[in-house]
Amino acid sequence: MGLKGFAEGGIASIVAGCSTHPLDLIKVRMQLQGESAPVQTNLRPALAFQTSSSLHAPPPPRVGIIGIGSRIIRQEGTRALFSGVSATVLRQTLYSTTRMGLYDILKTKWTDPETKSIPLTRKLAAGFIAGGIGAAVGNPADVAMVRMQADGRLPLADRRNYKSVLDAIAQMVRGEGVTSLWRGSSMTINRAMLVTASQLATYDSVKETILENGLLRDGLGTHVTSSFAAGFVASVASNPVDVIKTRVMNMKVVAGKEPPYKGAVDCALKTVRAEGIMALYKGFWPTVSRQAPFTVILFVTLEQVKKVFKDFDF
Repeated sequence: MGLKGFAEGGIASIVAGCSTHPLDLIKVRMQLQGESAPVQTNLRPALAFQTSSSLHAPPPPRVGIIGIGSRIIRQEGTRALFSGVSATVLRQTLYSTTRMGLYDILKTKWTDPETKSIPLTRKLAAGFIAGGIGAAVGNPADVAMVRMQADGRLPLADRRNYKSVLDAIAQMVRGEGVTSLWRGSSMTINRAMLVTASQLATYDSVKETILENGLLRDGLGTHVTSSFAAGFVASVASNPVDVIKTRVMNMKVVAGKEPPYKGAVDCALKTVRAEGIMALYKGFWPTVSRQAPFTVILFVTLEQVKKVFKDFDF
């Protein structure tokens, strides 16, 4: 039934997700930089004579990876770097276990039995299918993770203060309805399809090229090189979708008030109009800094787990 692929992929994904969680948190904080603050509409008449510059202060300067990380540690403590790690564990258990297992099944099914090879187009198709299904399964944990990671940047009065991923999910259901667990799901699915297809297909293709040309032996060097290339390609492909997904999932919906974004498209348009097209690549280097080591740890761990499970059939 190919259950081994689910178990191997799930274990490797949880190890990789927990190992790189602080980098993912920094990426989320950077992607939320530049969001418009709520407009103040109850200005007193005395302010009517102030200059426009006093009413429209310039946006705060962008802060980089090191700056964001230092700020988190300074203002929230070192433990804050692991805010939402329980959601990461649940997300990897649901999302990555599903996508890795399905990709393994589809790749095995579509591999030519005689040549033992599979075209790149079929690898990409397997990645799109596996990623989309995995994202639909794991979206509730993804929403909870984004909110828990973003909570520390909010004023104390506005923080959600979720105690754990289960508490986050329970509060979302009580306060915003069950559908809130799939907020931004279209973006999550699109991102997952792009990430899974580019990441897994690139890893397999680069690894095969290295081995076929005798550039390296089938060992740690090959696995690290292939997975680093896969992480970079996945980052380039997915970053714009990831920015929009993060903002839609993190938006605070208040009863009786219009939400900041009507959906993914509205969020994308508002982001580009307010901050420029390159805003879609906010957090790109943190994405690479997280995606590359995540992918390296994922595939290196996966190769080792496969060795442990090679004598088992399930």
